[in-house]
Amino acid sequence: MRTTRLSRLAAGLALLAPAAVFAAGPAMDAAEKQPLNLSAIGMFFVFVLMTLGITYWAASRTKSTSDFYTAGGGITGFQNGLAIAGDYMSAATLLGLTAMMYVQGVDAYIYMLAFFVGWPVILFLMAERLRNLGKFTFADITAYRLDQGKVRTMAAISSLTVVCFYLVAQMVGAGQLIKLLFGLDYNIALVVVGALMMVYVTFGGMVATTWVQIIKACMLLIGGTAVGVLAFSQFGFSFDELTTRAMEVHKLGDRLLAPGSLLADPVTAISLGLGLMFGTAGLPHILMRFFTVTDAKEARKSVLYASGIVAYFFNVIAIMGLCAIIIVGQNPQFFEGGQIGGPVIGGGNMIAMHLANAVGGNLLLGFLSAVAFATILAVVAGLALAGASAISHDIYSRVIMKGKADEATELRVSKFATIGLGIVAVLLGMAFEKMNIAFMVALAFGVAASANFPVLILSMYWKGLTTKGALVGGYSGLFSAVTFVVLSKSVWVDVLGNASPIFPYTQPALFSMPIAFFMTWLFSVLDSSARAAAEKDAFEDQYVRAQTGVGAATASSH
Repeated sequence: MRTTRLSRLAAGLALLAPAAVFAAGPAMDAAEKQPLNLSAIGMFFVFVLMTLGITYWAASRTKSTSDFYTAGGGITGFQNGLAIAGDYMSAATLLGLTAMMYVQGVDAYIYMLAFFVGWPVILFLMAERLRNLGKFTFADITAYRLDQGKVRTMAAISSLTVVCFYLVAQMVGAGQLIKLLFGLDYNIALVVVGALMMVYVTFGGMVATTWVQIIKACMLLIGGTAVGVLAFSQFGFSFDELTTRAMEVHKLGDRLLAPGSLLADPVTAISLGLGLMFGTAGLPHILMRFFTVTDAKEARKSVLYASGIVAYFFNVIAIMGLCAIIIVGQNPQFFEGGQIGGPVIGGGNMIAMHLANAVGGNLLLGFLSAVAFATILAVVAGLALAGASAISHDIYSRVIMKGKADEATELRVSKFATIGLGIVAVLLGMAFEKMNIAFMVALAFGVAASANFPVLILSMYWKGLTTKGALVGGYSGLFSAVTFVVLSKSVWVDVLGNASPIFPYTQPALFSMPIAFFMTWLFSVLDSSARAAAEKDAFEDQYVRAQTGVGAATASSH
């Protein structure tokens, strides 16, 4: 019965589904519809049918909460590394960073480095302990020796905040770019993306989500490499010739390869770097992936593989952006006039697509468009699964039912939560169609770096952490990050229409992270209760398990 319904639903969705792409940046103005790209739609159907087949296969293997949340812990380090890279390399990487390289030159590479440096933090400080201490979510770790109900509630609220802002940003960008590329209405695009995400997660859980992410990562690597190689070949694979010619035609001239506006304000630059670096280590959908592998060794391998894949792809993106300056910027078919590095048809976010069309025609453009759809779908599925686990595992099972919920009920709550998140994502996407979404992405990283990361890292390494300190620090980081972003130019001026911002910087992490760490330390040190003493004593038990993964008692339930 269930598989029959799944088959019918899959068939219906396959008839409706479009191809979509997303770049994390300002929401584009309403785009003019373009003629249908039959190559892109054909390749998209291949991808959709393949992933729906995987979901059908995964549905028969998703019987328990462990299967749903973590694929039963049976994913290998290499597979998980690909999936993590797929989760991390959103279409913002393919489209947004290519466009930034085209417009701002080396500033984009500095931006990529800020994204990348979060991986050594995860590799050397977190991966092993995450796998040894956690079961399904990072709240398992923060609440390990603290008050289960209060700490899990705080962790779930901050996780859902990150997830919702990421989901909204993905949905808004997807709808606008689908409308531009494939001629479909914005609202229809949102409904289809949301429906497919619900099918993948609800029926296939982490097994289906993982394999969608792996396929997407491989497609992204193949598509990006193909475009990069074809474009770079036009310059004899000579980086000197490429950069020389790019500087000759670009409006920045010799300054194309020099730090520019991104570092003009050092406070904003440092704050951005901190947010991207430590935000990566606090993203719930990334952290959740460490519980899908068999042991801590495979967790470390996951990060190592993911780091290599992401680093490689960032360099491909840099080459694509530089090649686009000459190939796209000097081609009247794509360029709308003005100086090289200025606007192109469809807006700057379309640079990668124009480059694919220029070097490979409609076929390569179609493939890259299908890749971009795979990108958004994989990221949205991972976010939905992280949000559903926060609701069902942390709030329902551990807080409301105090660990007494049976697996079948928790799994059912997870699936309802996934459907609810999908509906919310679609509705918010419709509501925020015209809104600048850059602040949503900044807020997601700011909250992750300020609310999730400080409490998480201190719970793993500091004996003195108490429930009171974790709660005050976590909520302080959450509310300060949100407040700073709301009072910044991104929201206070661009969205709310005020004359000038109250908070002078656009990135909150430099200010909200120290608040979170300080408040966590202060209230932990000042807590002299008997419970606090017991929580500090319990650190030794936690430390043993963090080192070995065995020999520790189960998490306390004060």
